Amino acid sequence: MAAVGGVDLDVAAGQRVALTGTNGSGKTTLLRAVLGLHRQVDGEILVGGRGSRSAAEWAWRRRACAWIPQRPAAGRFPLLAHELLRSSGDGGQALSAAERLGVGALVDRPLSSLSGGQLQRVHLARAVGCVAAGAGVVLADEPTAALDFAGQEEAAELLTGLPVTLLVVTHDRAMAARCDRVLEMAAGRLREVG
Repeated sequence: MAAVGGVDLDVAAGQRVALTGTNGSGKTTLLRAVLGLHRQVDGEILVGGRGSRSAAEWAWRRRACAWIPQRPAAGRFPLLAHELLRSSGDGGQALSAAERLGVGALVDRPLSSLSGGQLQRVHLARAVGCVAAGAGVVLADEPTAALDFAGQEEAAELLTGLPVTLLVVTHDRAMAARCDRVLEMAAGRLREVG
């Protein structure tokens, strides 16, 4: 059974799009397919006008898209926060963003020792580093879910202020309100709601 079907979505460069809908409706699957984490896709997914048929195109997509997962995994190895930030392509900008987000003092700690909100902030900072390194698309899956109200506002402001195309899965109405378009997924189908 397909998790997502019949989706025809065109997002203009620089546009901010919120994906809303109930849990299990296919929002995360859609984001992961755009990123290339789901390779069994009928049809075509273009990012910046480029497909994903060759290894070179997949490599380009990994650099072109910054990814903020919903439940950031600490990983199987004791990765330190500063190592995750450095993986962004511009560790200096990622570290500066970590300072602004209040997690700069935690960069020498293992990711597994961070709270959900701290880990979410580190992933937000990493996305800033990816954008500084040239990523033009940010794919964010519930980027404010582990944060308190003030943190949600801060994360929403940071994400919608980046000079990129933003596709964000969210249940946060304030986050959705900051976007140019709001789309709702239901049973793997997409419809425009705002």
